[in-house]
Amino acid sequence: MIAIIDYNAGNTRSVKNALERLGQQAIVTSDADIINKADKVIFPGVGEAGCAMKYLLDLELEGAIGSLSQPFLGICLGLQLMCRHSEESDTTGIGIFDSDVRKFPPAGLVPHMGWNTLTDLRGPLFKGLPENSDLYFVHSYYAELCSQTTATCAYILPFSAALQSDNFFAVQFHPEKSAETGERILKNFLAL
Repeated sequence: MIAIIDYNAGNTRSVKNALERLGQQAIVTSDADIINKADKVIFPGVGEAGCAMKYLLDLELEGAIGSLSQPFLGICLGLQLMCRHSEESDTTGIGIFDSDVRKFPPAGLVPHMGWNTLTDLRGPLFKGLPENSDLYFVHSYYAELCSQTTATCAYILPFSAALQSDNFFAVQFHPEKSAETGERILKNFLAL
C-alpha cells in the first residue's frame, strides 16, 4: 500500500491520480498508524511552509515521518519541510536533509514556474533518465545545494532539485505534472 500524507497542503489528488494512471492504489491519510504500515509513503505539498508545518505538528506527524524506514518521497513543499529550516514564515523543518530553504532573490520572475532542466543526476530516482531532463516546477523558495543533492536546477541561481538521505527522497519539481519524465521518476520510486 502507498500512503499519501494529507496535511492540508494541496495536490494530494493529482499525486493519487498519477499513481492510479500507473496502476497503483494509494490512500490519502493523516493517520500515523496507516503511514507507518505503508509500503511506501509520499509527502506532497503545495502551500505555505508555516501553516503546513503547524498542521503536521498538530497531527503529531513530524516525529513519525522522521522515524520511517520504508521508501519515502517528498514533493515540492514536502521537500522543503524535510529540510532544516525555511525562510518562509521562519519555519523549523523536520531536518532530514542538511539544507536550508531560502526565497529566490528578486532578480527574476518569482515564482519559478514552468519547465526547467535538471543536471548532475544521480541516485535511483533518475535511473534511465538522460542528463538535462526537463521537469515542471512551481515554487518561490528553494533548497540550497548540499552533500545530499542528487539533481541540480538553475533559476536565478543553482539549487537542489532533488535530495536523498537513506530511504528519504525528495524532489522540488512535480513529477505528477511532468509528463513521461515525471512518470519515469514515479516508476523508479515505486520500484524501490
